[in-house]
Amino acid sequence: MSEISLLAIALGGACGSVSRFLVAREMGRRLGDFLPYGTLAVNVLGSLALGWLATVFLDRPEINSALRLGIAVGFLGAFTTFSTFSLESVQLLLNGAVWRAMLNIAVNTVVCLGMCYLGMQLARFS
Repeated sequence: MSEISLLAIALGGACGSVSRFLVAREMGRRLGDFLPYGTLAVNVLGSLALGWLATVFLDRPEINSALRLGIAVGFLGAFTTFSTFSLESVQLLLNGAVWRAMLNIAVNTVVCLGMCYLGMQLARFS
């Protein structure tokens, strides 16, 4: 892997992690803490974006590989967060909020898969 690709991933990761923090904080501030809305928001947006990008990248091989890696691996890898989703779901379970934990798991799974598919479909029409 080239140095420019590694730099693109690092820069994308820095931007993605800061963006995740800002989105999660704002979602929590606006919607409260019934569910971990911030984690849901970044995972939904990231799933939509990655579905779209994966399709665009397949259709347009001329897009620079460092740019692809910077966006998909760097930015979206840092922006989305399966580990936080897992931790928050387990914490809900441990706190006795079983149905909220199950709701969180179901909503994240179904909506994120749906958004990834939607992103792929949108890319085919762009």
